[in-house]
Amino acid sequence: MTFKLTPYDAPDFSEAKFTEAPDAVLKPCPFDKVAPEHYHAMSISPEYFKINGQWLLAEESRMDCVPVYENGKVYIREFRNLKKDDLVICGRTENCEEGIYVHFNGFKEENSFNDQFAFRQNKTRETAFSVDYDNLYELLKHEKEHGKIVWVLGPVVSFDQDCKDAFSKLVAGGYVNALLAGNALATHDLEGSYLHTALGQDIYSQRSMPNGHYNHLDTINRVKYYGSIAKFIEEEHIDNGIIYSCEKYGVPYVLGGSIRDDGPLPPVFGDVYEAQEKMREQIRSATTVISVATMLHSIAVGNMTPSFRIDKYGRIRQVYFYCVDISEFTANKLSDRGSLTSRAIITNAQDFIVNVAKGLGL
Repeated sequence: MTFKLTPYDAPDFSEAKFTEAPDAVLKPCPFDKVAPEHYHAMSISPEYFKINGQWLLAEESRMDCVPVYENGKVYIREFRNLKKDDLVICGRTENCEEGIYVHFNGFKEENSFNDQFAFRQNKTRETAFSVDYDNLYELLKHEKEHGKIVWVLGPVVSFDQDCKDAFSKLVAGGYVNALLAGNALATHDLEGSYLHTALGQDIYSQRSMPNGHYNHLDTINRVKYYGSIAKFIEEEHIDNGIIYSCEKYGVPYVLGGSIRDDGPLPPVFGDVYEAQEKMREQIRSATTVISVATMLHSIAVGNMTPSFRIDKYGRIRQVYFYCVDISEFTANKLSDRGSLTSRAIITNAQDFIVNVAKGLGL
């Protein structure tokens, strides 16, 4: 199987609806952090705005943000980052009526079966995912050379020895360019590397260890004693695990904090907006995102990930987003929140990671 990016079908701006469309309306922000009335809110799709007779693409899009015209370009800003007098594009229509065009069907998937009635069209536990895995293997091989692969992991990925080893091989093999997670993933991964437990259970046998409920706290405390994860790894001679591998191979990781966190570890961002900014720094250049067993992080990352990216050659290409979870609810919720292009694989997270590593020959 040879992987090919889904081609982008650009709008034909010579059509009458484009040539006859009015220029988009620009209104200044009345105050910092406040958009003008009738502001336009972004989607995950490519969006074009007619300004001074020219259709401009908002190149770095993000859902639920607003487009700002500045220095001949359209920039996308969160409401909290708006400044007084920023020129915001206004309008609530999407088919050129107000100089705004949302290109929903820019990436057309091949589909040879168009019957209106058909069984098993939704992703569930009963779905056969063999072709999804094969497509993912080929996609990852392509992205290793031509893109940026961002993984979003829940803590369950660190609870199993084989899963930890498999993800470490993905890091070493160049299939992980950034990792987004919470305090728990890093804590239990480091606990496993340090004490061979996760939440006090042996990461291979799953036996509960005496006083094992202290282990994750002891791990956090020891990391804080050294002042950093890197120093902890060095001084405690840690030689395995997900975070260890990220440190070893220079893969950036962003740990977003939670109201539930213990400790937390030193690099965890306790300010949610700071965490969001750091996560978005990695997502801005992501071309494939794989979110595994973490509903809240999946939705958060899904909301900041557009369906497209401008590549280094100036071409518009698709961003691939996978949501992997044992619950159909999580995958469906992601789509309900606007990430309509996400692809679901309903399976055990640990099995998924191990299968992907094996499928890539690692």
